[in-house]
Amino acid sequence: MTKNIMIVGVGGQGTLLTSRILGGITLEAGYDVKLSEVHGMAQRGGSVVTFVRYGENVAEPIVEEGQADVLIAFEELEALRYAHFLKKDGVLIVNEQQMEPITVVTGAAKYPQGIIEGLEKEHTVYKINAMEEAKKLGNAKVFNIIVLGMAARHMDFSQEAWLEVIQKTVPPKTVEINQKAFLKGYENA
Repeated sequence: MTKNIMIVGVGGQGTLLTSRILGGITLEAGYDVKLSEVHGMAQRGGSVVTFVRYGENVAEPIVEEGQADVLIAFEELEALRYAHFLKKDGVLIVNEQQMEPITVVTGAAKYPQGIIEGLEKEHTVYKINAMEEAKKLGNAKVFNIIVLGMAARHMDFSQEAWLEVIQKTVPPKTVEINQKAFLKGYENA
């Protein structure tokens, strides 16, 4: 059976590092893995989407609408934008952060209110203010790993396996803080 994971956010939020960790853990477990990254103006805070599919034999990297088992969203509007990719019994992990797109910054649009509450009416949603938690750990940059830690509870890999892959994937000087961040999310799930 193939598992479908989506990671969505805006440029600079760590979606690509998160997908590398996910790809690493699935490979370590012996699965066939396909990754696909879609960058939309990533350097300017545009939408970034990563698909990670793993299983016995995965033919293509793209997750179709209504097929994601887990949707990891680093920003609320991105969660709303891609929620239709979730399966009926899929889970949505959302970082409670709002990053205003250029249309909102320029006054051409308003940031929608009540996004998470609306999503909770149709989906199983787990939310965390990962930025606040990361700041408590002393490094705001690891918020994405906190969100990944929450999502890890909805995948079939041990905590130890996750920590090992994080150690192999992140820069050596950041291993300890990234592992702490992962555990913070894992324990909050």
